[in-house]
Amino acid sequence: MVPALIPALRGYTFATFRADFLAGITVAMVALPLSLAIAIASGADPGTGLVTAIVAGFLISALGGSRVQIGGPTGAFIVVVHGVIAAHGFDGLVLATLMAGVILMAAGFLKAGALVRYVPEAVINGFTIGIAIIIATSQIPDLLGLDGRRLAAEVPAKLAGIWEMRGEVIGAAVFVGVGSMLLITTFRRLAPKWPGLIVAVALASLAAWALSLNVSTIESRFGALPTTLPVPRLPEISAERLVTLLPSALIIAFLAGIESLLSAMVADRMTKGPPHQPNAEIFAQGVANTASALVMGLPATGAIARTATNIRAGGVTPVAGLVHALTVLAMMMLFAPLAGQMAMPALAGLLILTAWNMAEPHNWPSYLRAPKGDRWVMLTTLLLTVLTDLTVAIAVGTALGLAVRMKRKGVQPPSWSPPER
Repeated sequence: MVPALIPALRGYTFATFRADFLAGITVAMVALPLSLAIAIASGADPGTGLVTAIVAGFLISALGGSRVQIGGPTGAFIVVVHGVIAAHGFDGLVLATLMAGVILMAAGFLKAGALVRYVPEAVINGFTIGIAIIIATSQIPDLLGLDGRRLAAEVPAKLAGIWEMRGEVIGAAVFVGVGSMLLITTFRRLAPKWPGLIVAVALASLAAWALSLNVSTIESRFGALPTTLPVPRLPEISAERLVTLLPSALIIAFLAGIESLLSAMVADRMTKGPPHQPNAEIFAQGVANTASALVMGLPATGAIARTATNIRAGGVTPVAGLVHALTVLAMMMLFAPLAGQMAMPALAGLLILTAWNMAEPHNWPSYLRAPKGDRWVMLTTLLLTVLTDLTVAIAVGTALGLAVRMKRKGVQPPSWSPPER
Protein backbone atom coordinates (compact mmCIF):
# COMPACT_ATOMS: atom_id res chain seq x y z
CA MET A 1 0.00 0.00 0.00
CA VAL A 2 2.18 2.80 -1.32
CA PRO A 3 0.57 6.26 -1.03
CA ALA A 4 -0.08 7.88 -4.39
CA LEU A 5 1.98 10.88 -3.24
CA ILE A 6 5.28 8.96 -3.46
CA PRO A 7 5.23 8.02 -7.17
CA ALA A 8 3.63 11.39 -7.97
CA LEU A 9 6.68 13.22 -6.62
CA ARG A 10 9.07 11.42 -8.96
CA GLY A 11 9.96 13.88 -11.67
CA TYR A 12 7.85 16.57 -10.03
CA THR A 13 8.33 19.93 -11.75
CA PHE A 14 7.67 23.55 -10.88
CA ALA A 15 4.95 23.69 -13.56
CA THR A 16 3.16 20.78 -11.87
CA PHE A 17 3.52 22.45 -8.47
CA ARG A 18 2.06 25.67 -9.86
CA ALA A 19 -0.98 23.75 -11.18
CA ASP A 20 -1.41 21.89 -7.87
CA PHE A 21 -0.96 25.10 -5.86
CA LEU A 22 -3.63 27.02 -7.74
CA ALA A 23 -6.02 24.05 -7.66
CA GLY A 24 -5.47 23.58 -3.92
CA ILE A 25 -6.32 27.20 -3.20
CA THR A 26 -9.44 26.96 -5.37
CA VAL A 27 -10.65 23.83 -3.56
CA ALA A 28 -9.98 25.46 -0.18
CA MET A 29 -12.34 28.29 -1.13
CA VAL A 30 -15.02 25.68 -1.77
CA ALA A 31 -14.17 23.62 1.32
CA LEU A 32 -14.32 26.50 3.83
CA PRO A 33 -18.06 27.34 3.65
CA LEU A 34 -19.01 23.69 3.05
CA SER A 35 -17.08 22.49 6.11
CA LEU A 36 -18.73 25.11 8.31
CA ALA A 37 -22.20 24.35 6.94
CA ILE A 38 -21.81 20.58 7.30
CA ALA A 39 -20.64 20.89 10.90
CA ILE A 40 -23.59 23.13 11.78
CA ALA A 41 -26.10 20.81 10.07
CA SER A 42 -24.57 17.88 11.97
CA GLY A 43 -25.31 19.52 15.30
CA ALA A 44 -21.63 20.19 16.04
CA ASP A 45 -19.66 23.37 16.64
CA PRO A 46 -18.83 24.99 13.27
CA GLY A 47 -15.12 25.03 14.08
CA THR A 48 -15.04 21.23 14.06
CA GLY A 49 -15.74 21.30 10.33
CA LEU A 50 -12.64 23.40 9.71
CA VAL A 51 -10.50 21.19 11.95
CA THR A 52 -11.68 18.12 10.03
CA ALA A 53 -10.98 19.68 6.64
CA ILE A 54 -7.46 20.58 7.77
CA VAL A 55 -6.32 17.46 9.64
CA ALA A 56 -8.24 14.74 7.79
CA GLY A 57 -7.91 16.50 4.44
CA PHE A 58 -4.12 16.68 4.80
CA LEU A 59 -3.74 13.01 5.78
CA ILE A 60 -6.08 11.70 3.07
CA SER A 61 -3.97 13.46 0.44
CA ALA A 62 -0.66 12.48 2.05
CA LEU A 63 -1.44 8.78 2.53
CA GLY A 64 -4.30 7.98 0.14
CA GLY A 65 -4.32 5.85 -2.95
CA SER A 66 -5.72 8.50 -5.31
CA ARG A 67 -3.66 11.25 -6.91
CA VAL A 68 -6.43 13.84 -6.88
CA GLN A 69 -8.73 12.88 -4.00
CA ILE A 70 -9.81 15.72 -1.68
CA GLY A 71 -10.96 14.68 1.78
CA GLY A 72 -12.91 16.31 4.56
CA PRO A 73 -16.36 16.38 6.16
CA THR A 74 -19.17 15.56 3.72
CA GLY A 75 -22.94 15.73 3.57
CA ALA A 76 -23.23 11.94 3.66
CA PHE A 77 -22.26 12.01 7.35
CA ILE A 78 -24.72 14.66 8.49
CA VAL A 79 -27.54 12.28 9.37
CA VAL A 80 -25.49 9.74 11.31
CA VAL A 81 -23.35 12.39 13.04
CA HIS A 82 -26.43 14.34 14.15
CA GLY A 83 -27.96 11.14 15.51
CA VAL A 84 -24.84 10.12 17.44
CA ILE A 85 -24.44 13.58 18.98
CA ALA A 86 -28.12 13.65 19.98
CA ALA A 87 -27.91 10.21 21.60
CA HIS A 88 -24.38 10.16 23.05
CA GLY A 89 -23.08 13.73 23.01
CA PHE A 90 -20.15 15.07 21.04
CA ASP A 91 -17.68 13.00 23.06
CA GLY A 92 -19.60 9.91 21.96
CA LEU A 93 -19.22 10.96 18.34
CA VAL A 94 -15.47 11.40 18.83
CA LEU A 95 -15.15 7.88 20.22
CA ALA A 96 -17.29 6.42 17.41
CA THR A 97 -15.10 8.23 14.84
CA LEU A 98 -11.97 6.91 16.54
CA MET A 99 -13.36 3.37 16.39
CA ALA A 100 -14.34 3.85 12.74
CA GLY A 101 -10.78 4.93 11.98
CA VAL A 102 -9.39 1.75 13.51
CA ILE A 103 -11.93 -0.35 11.57
CA LEU A 104 -10.95 1.34 8.29
CA MET A 105 -7.23 0.87 8.93
CA ALA A 106 -7.86 -2.83 9.58
CA ALA A 107 -9.97 -3.06 6.41
CA GLY A 108 -7.21 -1.48 4.34
CA PHE A 109 -4.56 -3.74 5.88
CA LEU A 110 -6.74 -6.79 5.11
CA LYS A 111 -7.19 -5.57 1.50
CA ALA A 112 -10.95 -5.18 1.81
CA GLY A 113 -11.11 -2.16 -0.49
CA ALA A 114 -12.27 -4.21 -3.48
CA LEU A 115 -15.39 -5.35 -1.57
CA VAL A 116 -17.16 -2.10 -2.43
CA ARG A 117 -18.28 -3.59 -5.75
CA TYR A 118 -20.51 -6.03 -3.86
CA VAL A 119 -22.67 -3.24 -2.45
CA PRO A 120 -25.65 -2.95 -4.85
CA GLU A 121 -25.88 0.32 -6.74
CA ALA A 122 -29.58 0.57 -5.87
CA VAL A 123 -28.68 0.67 -2.16
CA ILE A 124 -26.14 3.46 -2.72
CA ASN A 125 -28.65 5.47 -4.75
CA GLY A 126 -31.45 4.89 -2.25
CA PHE A 127 -29.65 5.99 0.89
CA THR A 128 -27.97 8.88 -0.95
CA ILE A 129 -31.33 10.31 -2.04
CA GLY A 130 -32.70 9.66 1.46
CA ILE A 131 -29.80 11.53 3.06
CA ALA A 132 -30.30 14.38 0.60
CA ILE A 133 -33.99 14.66 1.61
CA ILE A 134 -33.05 14.77 5.31
CA ILE A 135 -30.34 17.39 4.73
CA ALA A 136 -32.61 19.64 2.67
CA THR A 137 -35.43 19.32 5.21
CA SER A 138 -33.09 20.18 8.07
CA GLN A 139 -32.06 23.44 6.37
CA ILE A 140 -35.54 24.79 5.62
CA PRO A 141 -35.91 26.42 9.07
CA ASP A 142 -32.69 28.45 8.69
CA LEU A 143 -33.63 29.36 5.12
CA LEU A 144 -36.95 30.74 6.41
CA GLY A 145 -35.55 32.30 9.58
CA LEU A 146 -37.47 29.91 11.88
CA ASP A 147 -36.35 28.57 15.24
CA GLY A 148 -35.36 25.00 14.39
CA ARG A 149 -35.07 24.06 18.08
CA ARG A 150 -38.86 23.98 18.30
CA LEU A 151 -39.13 21.37 15.55
CA ALA A 152 -39.03 17.57 15.75
CA ALA A 153 -36.09 15.65 14.31
CA GLU A 154 -38.19 13.26 12.15
CA VAL A 155 -38.80 14.47 8.61
CA PRO A 156 -42.63 14.17 8.50
CA ALA A 157 -43.05 15.83 11.90
CA LYS A 158 -40.51 18.53 11.01
CA LEU A 159 -42.33 19.41 7.80
CA ALA A 160 -45.63 19.58 9.70
CA GLY A 161 -44.02 21.86 12.29
CA ILE A 162 -42.60 24.15 9.61
CA TRP A 163 -46.08 24.48 8.10
CA GLU A 164 -47.53 25.39 11.49
CA MET A 165 -44.83 28.08 11.92
CA ARG A 166 -45.40 29.57 8.47
CA GLY A 167 -46.62 32.81 9.98
CA GLU A 168 -43.22 33.36 11.63
CA VAL A 169 -41.19 33.32 8.41
CA ILE A 170 -38.64 36.15 8.23
CA GLY A 171 -38.56 37.70 4.77
CA ALA A 172 -34.97 38.91 5.18
CA ALA A 173 -33.77 35.35 5.80
CA VAL A 174 -35.58 34.12 2.68
CA PHE A 175 -34.02 36.96 0.67
CA VAL A 176 -30.49 36.10 1.81
CA GLY A 177 -30.92 32.33 1.49
CA VAL A 178 -32.57 32.32 -1.93
CA GLY A 179 -30.13 35.00 -3.07
CA SER A 180 -27.16 32.80 -2.16
CA MET A 181 -28.73 29.87 -4.05
CA LEU A 182 -29.21 31.99 -7.16
CA LEU A 183 -25.64 33.26 -6.96
CA ILE A 184 -24.21 29.77 -6.52
CA THR A 185 -26.22 28.48 -9.50
CA THR A 186 -25.13 31.46 -11.62
CA PHE A 187 -21.45 30.99 -10.81
CA ARG A 188 -21.65 27.27 -11.58
CA ARG A 189 -23.09 27.96 -15.02
CA LEU A 190 -21.13 31.05 -16.06
CA ALA A 191 -17.81 30.51 -14.24
CA PRO A 192 -17.52 26.83 -13.25
CA LYS A 193 -13.81 27.13 -12.45
CA TRP A 194 -14.35 29.91 -9.94
CA PRO A 195 -14.77 29.15 -6.21
CA GLY A 196 -18.37 30.26 -6.54
CA LEU A 197 -19.56 28.83 -3.21
CA ILE A 198 -17.51 31.12 -0.99
CA VAL A 199 -18.08 34.12 -3.26
CA ALA A 200 -21.84 33.59 -3.26
CA VAL A 201 -22.09 33.07 0.51
CA ALA A 202 -19.81 36.06 1.11
CA LEU A 203 -21.87 38.34 -1.16
CA ALA A 204 -25.16 37.23 0.41
CA SER A 205 -23.74 37.74 3.91
CA LEU A 206 -22.32 41.13 2.92
CA ALA A 207 -25.74 42.19 1.64
CA ALA A 208 -27.33 41.11 4.93
CA TRP A 209 -24.78 43.18 6.88
CA ALA A 210 -24.95 46.24 4.61
CA LEU A 211 -28.75 46.31 4.72
CA SER A 212 -28.85 45.55 8.49
CA LEU A 213 -31.13 42.58 7.87
CA ASN A 214 -32.47 40.54 10.77
CA VAL A 215 -30.62 37.28 10.08
CA SER A 216 -28.44 35.06 12.24
CA THR A 217 -24.74 34.61 11.57
CA ILE A 218 -22.35 31.86 12.62
CA GLU A 219 -20.87 34.08 15.32
CA SER A 220 -24.20 35.33 16.67
CA ARG A 221 -25.44 31.77 17.12
CA PHE A 222 -22.30 29.79 17.99
CA GLY A 223 -19.73 32.33 19.12
CA ALA A 224 -16.32 33.06 17.64
CA LEU A 225 -14.65 30.49 15.38
CA PRO A 226 -11.33 28.98 16.55
CA THR A 227 -8.06 30.33 15.21
CA THR A 228 -5.83 27.38 16.18
CA LEU A 229 -6.00 23.59 16.05
CA PRO A 230 -6.98 21.78 19.28
CA VAL A 231 -4.41 19.84 21.27
CA PRO A 232 -4.86 16.10 20.55
CA ARG A 233 -6.51 14.09 23.32
CA LEU A 234 -8.38 10.83 23.77
CA PRO A 235 -12.13 10.73 24.46
CA GLU A 236 -13.47 8.86 27.47
CA ILE A 237 -13.11 5.14 26.72
CA SER A 238 -14.79 2.26 28.53
CA ALA A 239 -15.93 -1.22 27.55
CA GLU A 240 -19.58 -0.19 27.90
CA ARG A 241 -19.15 2.84 25.63
CA LEU A 242 -17.26 0.79 23.04
CA VAL A 243 -20.11 -1.72 22.83
CA THR A 244 -22.79 0.98 22.77
CA LEU A 245 -21.09 2.98 20.02
CA LEU A 246 -19.99 0.05 17.85
CA PRO A 247 -23.05 0.21 15.51
CA SER A 248 -22.44 3.93 14.93
CA ALA A 249 -18.73 3.28 14.33
CA LEU A 250 -19.55 0.61 11.75
CA ILE A 251 -21.91 2.94 9.91
CA ILE A 252 -19.30 5.74 9.90
CA ALA A 253 -16.65 3.32 8.62
CA PHE A 254 -19.04 2.01 5.94
CA LEU A 255 -19.95 5.50 4.73
CA ALA A 256 -16.32 6.67 4.77
CA GLY A 257 -15.20 3.64 2.79
CA ILE A 258 -18.01 3.75 0.23
CA GLU A 259 -17.88 7.52 -0.32
CA SER A 260 -14.08 7.64 -0.61
CA LEU A 261 -13.95 4.82 -3.15
CA LEU A 262 -16.86 6.31 -5.13
CA SER A 263 -15.01 9.60 -5.23
CA ALA A 264 -11.76 7.92 -6.28
CA MET A 265 -13.58 6.04 -9.05
CA VAL A 266 -15.14 9.27 -10.31
CA ALA A 267 -11.66 10.85 -10.28
CA ASP A 268 -10.25 7.95 -12.29
CA ARG A 269 -12.87 8.58 -14.99
CA MET A 270 -12.06 12.30 -15.09
CA THR A 271 -8.26 11.93 -15.33
CA LYS A 272 -5.74 10.06 -17.45
CA GLY A 273 -3.35 9.13 -14.67
CA PRO A 274 -2.92 5.73 -12.99
CA PRO A 275 -6.06 4.36 -11.25
CA HIS A 276 -6.46 4.67 -7.50
CA GLN A 277 -5.34 1.99 -5.06
CA PRO A 278 -8.46 1.05 -3.07
CA ASN A 279 -6.67 -0.54 -0.12
CA ALA A 280 -4.29 2.38 0.33
CA GLU A 281 -7.28 4.73 0.10
CA ILE A 282 -9.23 2.84 2.77
CA PHE A 283 -6.20 2.73 5.07
CA ALA A 284 -5.66 6.47 4.65
CA GLN A 285 -9.31 7.11 5.50
CA GLY A 286 -8.73 5.16 8.70
CA VAL A 287 -5.68 7.20 9.66
CA ALA A 288 -7.49 10.44 8.82
CA ASN A 289 -10.57 9.60 10.89
CA THR A 290 -8.44 8.49 13.82
CA ALA A 291 -6.48 11.76 13.71
CA SER A 292 -9.68 13.81 13.29
CA ALA A 293 -11.12 12.17 16.40
CA LEU A 294 -7.97 12.98 18.40
CA VAL A 295 -8.37 16.70 17.63
CA MET A 296 -12.14 16.60 18.33
CA GLY A 297 -13.08 16.69 14.66
CA LEU A 298 -15.85 15.06 12.62
CA PRO A 299 -15.80 11.91 10.48
CA ALA A 300 -14.17 12.46 7.11
CA THR A 301 -14.06 10.82 3.70
CA GLY A 302 -13.31 11.59 0.08
CA ALA A 303 -15.50 14.47 -1.08
CA ILE A 304 -16.75 13.88 -4.62
CA ALA A 305 -17.66 17.49 -5.41
CA ARG A 306 -14.39 18.89 -4.02
CA THR A 307 -12.39 16.20 -5.82
CA ALA A 308 -14.09 17.12 -9.10
CA THR A 309 -13.38 20.80 -8.40
CA ASN A 310 -9.73 19.95 -7.83
CA ILE A 311 -9.50 18.16 -11.18
CA ARG A 312 -11.30 20.92 -13.08
CA ALA A 313 -9.02 23.51 -11.46
CA GLY A 314 -5.94 21.69 -12.76
CA GLY A 315 -4.83 19.57 -9.78
CA VAL A 316 -2.77 16.55 -10.87
CA THR A 317 -1.07 15.17 -7.73
CA PRO A 318 -1.84 14.82 -3.99
CA VAL A 319 0.12 18.04 -3.44
CA ALA A 320 -3.05 19.92 -4.43
CA GLY A 321 -4.87 18.27 -1.52
CA LEU A 322 -2.06 19.19 0.87
CA VAL A 323 -2.21 22.81 -0.33
CA HIS A 324 -5.99 22.76 0.14
CA ALA A 325 -5.66 21.68 3.79
CA LEU A 326 -2.91 24.20 4.56
CA THR A 327 -4.90 26.98 2.89
CA VAL A 328 -7.94 26.22 5.06
CA LEU A 329 -5.63 26.33 8.09
CA ALA A 330 -4.25 29.71 7.02
CA MET A 331 -7.76 31.10 6.47
CA MET A 332 -8.85 29.81 9.88
CA MET A 333 -5.88 31.47 11.58
CA LEU A 334 -6.16 34.77 9.69
CA PHE A 335 -9.81 35.24 8.73
CA ALA A 336 -11.88 33.38 11.34
CA PRO A 337 -13.64 36.60 12.50
CA LEU A 338 -14.75 37.31 8.91
CA ALA A 339 -15.90 33.72 8.38
CA GLY A 340 -17.95 34.03 11.56
CA GLN A 341 -20.06 36.70 9.87
CA MET A 342 -21.41 34.27 7.27
CA ALA A 343 -25.21 34.42 7.34
CA MET A 344 -27.00 31.24 8.42
CA PRO A 345 -29.65 31.49 5.65
CA ALA A 346 -26.86 31.70 3.06
CA LEU A 347 -25.26 28.52 4.43
CA ALA A 348 -28.68 26.86 4.48
CA GLY A 349 -29.14 27.69 0.81
CA LEU A 350 -25.70 26.24 0.07
CA LEU A 351 -26.58 22.96 1.81
CA ILE A 352 -29.96 22.69 0.10
CA LEU A 353 -28.21 22.92 -3.27
CA THR A 354 -25.63 20.40 -2.04
CA ALA A 355 -28.47 18.03 -1.16
CA TRP A 356 -30.05 18.54 -4.58
CA ASN A 357 -26.75 17.64 -6.27
CA MET A 358 -26.35 14.60 -3.99
CA ALA A 359 -29.74 13.31 -5.13
CA GLU A 360 -28.60 13.47 -8.78
CA PRO A 361 -31.99 14.29 -10.36
CA HIS A 362 -30.46 13.96 -13.83
CA ASN A 363 -30.14 10.21 -13.14
CA TRP A 364 -33.71 9.64 -11.95
CA PRO A 365 -35.01 8.60 -15.39
CA SER A 366 -32.38 5.85 -15.57
CA TYR A 367 -33.33 4.69 -12.06
CA LEU A 368 -36.95 4.33 -13.23
CA ARG A 369 -35.80 2.26 -16.21
CA ALA A 370 -33.83 -0.14 -13.98
CA PRO A 371 -35.08 -3.71 -13.39
CA LYS A 372 -38.09 -3.95 -11.07
CA GLY A 373 -36.11 -5.59 -8.28
CA ASP A 374 -33.54 -2.77 -8.27
CA ARG A 375 -36.29 -0.15 -8.18
CA TRP A 376 -37.85 -1.79 -5.11
CA VAL A 377 -34.46 -2.05 -3.38
CA MET A 378 -33.75 1.63 -4.00
CA LEU A 379 -37.21 2.75 -2.86
CA THR A 380 -37.06 0.58 0.27
CA THR A 381 -33.61 1.91 1.20
CA LEU A 382 -34.73 5.49 0.54
CA LEU A 383 -37.85 5.21 2.72
CA LEU A 384 -36.02 3.45 5.55
CA THR A 385 -33.32 6.14 5.48
CA VAL A 386 -35.88 8.94 5.80
CA LEU A 387 -38.34 7.26 8.17
CA THR A 388 -36.10 5.09 10.42
CA ASP A 389 -32.32 5.38 10.54
CA LEU A 390 -29.29 4.76 8.37
CA THR A 391 -28.24 1.55 10.13
CA VAL A 392 -31.55 -0.16 9.38
CA ALA A 393 -31.67 1.26 5.85
CA ILE A 394 -28.21 0.02 4.87
CA ALA A 395 -28.62 -3.39 6.50
CA VAL A 396 -32.03 -4.11 4.99
CA GLY A 397 -31.20 -2.52 1.64
CA THR A 398 -27.94 -4.47 1.23
CA ALA A 399 -29.62 -7.74 2.20
CA LEU A 400 -32.45 -7.16 -0.30
CA GLY A 401 -30.02 -6.04 -3.00
CA LEU A 402 -27.83 -9.11 -2.63
CA ALA A 403 -30.93 -11.33 -2.62
CA VAL A 404 -32.13 -9.77 -5.87
CA ARG A 405 -28.68 -10.19 -7.40
CA MET A 406 -28.47 -13.86 -6.40
CA LYS A 407 -31.96 -14.53 -7.78
CA ARG A 408 -30.89 -13.51 -11.27
CA LYS A 409 -29.62 -16.91 -12.32
CA GLY A 410 -27.16 -16.80 -15.15
CA VAL A 411 -27.30 -13.00 -15.35
CA GLN A 412 -24.04 -11.28 -14.49
CA PRO A 413 -24.85 -8.16 -12.45
CA PRO A 414 -23.62 -4.98 -14.13
CA SER A 415 -20.69 -3.23 -12.54
CA TRP A 416 -22.37 -0.05 -11.36
CA SER A 417 -20.89 3.28 -12.21
CA PRO A 418 -20.12 5.74 -9.43
CA PRO A 419 -22.41 8.76 -9.19
CA GLU A 420 -20.97 12.04 -10.40
CA ARG A 421 -21.90 14.17 -7.39
